[in-house]
Amino acid sequence: MKVVLLSALALGVASAFQAPMTIAIGKKPSPKKPEKKTPAKKVAPKKAPVKKAPVKKAPAKKAAPAKKAAPAKKAAPAKKTTGSTVGPSPSALAWANSVPSTALPFAQAPGTLDGTMLGDVGFDPFGFSTVPVGPWFEGIGGELGDLTWYREAELIHGRIAQLAVVGFLAPALFGTLPGNEWTGVDAYSYKNPLEAFTHVPKLALLQIFLFATYLEIKRIGIIRSEGKNYQPGDLKIGQGGWNPFGLDYSPAEYEEKRLQELKHCRLAMVGIFGLWAQALASGKDVVSQLSFSLVAPEYYTKAGYFLPEGI
Repeated sequence: MKVVLLSALALGVASAFQAPMTIAIGKKPSPKKPEKKTPAKKVAPKKAPVKKAPVKKAPAKKAAPAKKAAPAKKAAPAKKTTGSTVGPSPSALAWANSVPSTALPFAQAPGTLDGTMLGDVGFDPFGFSTVPVGPWFEGIGGELGDLTWYREAELIHGRIAQLAVVGFLAPALFGTLPGNEWTGVDAYSYKNPLEAFTHVPKLALLQIFLFATYLEIKRIGIIRSEGKNYQPGDLKIGQGGWNPFGLDYSPAEYEEKRLQELKHCRLAMVGIFGLWAQALASGKDVVSQLSFSLVAPEYYTKAGYFLPEGI
């Protein structure tokens, strides 16, 4: 039974896949027109995609770090100058306006020495008066002119030189101070000043230094108080200040005394240099040297010294 059923099922499936048959009464079946087959288009073979070689990109260069701008240098502060910075120097201007020198008739004096200052005779061969003083004087008497400062220095040095000349001559002429056990019996017995300086007690030298310091402080105070009205060398001692001798000169006499002091100062500055050099070379005081030079030598006193022998 099972075989019959399987056979019938197989036949049914096979008939289903066969061409259908049309049965019409009185009409012949129309023959089927052969179907025109359209030629198949040739499909162009697909080209294999060309593999592009991978382009190696060059690594981007790192940008160099921007250089830091150098810090701007601060402008140096402008230096203060005593004169104009434009044009010729004060020294060049002074020599351009030179005048004949009274002290040196064969030479010229700078224009700064025009004869208006007391004692000006046009003696400045090295041109010291043409150079402005340094800025360190601005705090003390800054209103003073350059020549006023140079005259002040000339007077102060000249006065010290006058005292030094007296110190070179007095011990040999008038004797020395007595010593004692504390200072030494012979501490002040040396007549040569250069030798005495090394034997004087240190406290004695300290006294001189302190006294000179006091005078300098007082002098600077006077300059500051008087300003441009300051007269060079005026320490308020003598006429117009502390006047123990009762000096009372007329204006003309006063100017004459000022000129005398200036000449003595200049002479003393030259003289003390000669005294110091001679004492250093000989090792003797000035009076001993002069005494020896004024004594006639023994051979000179002989009567026959200048006569030929046998006469």
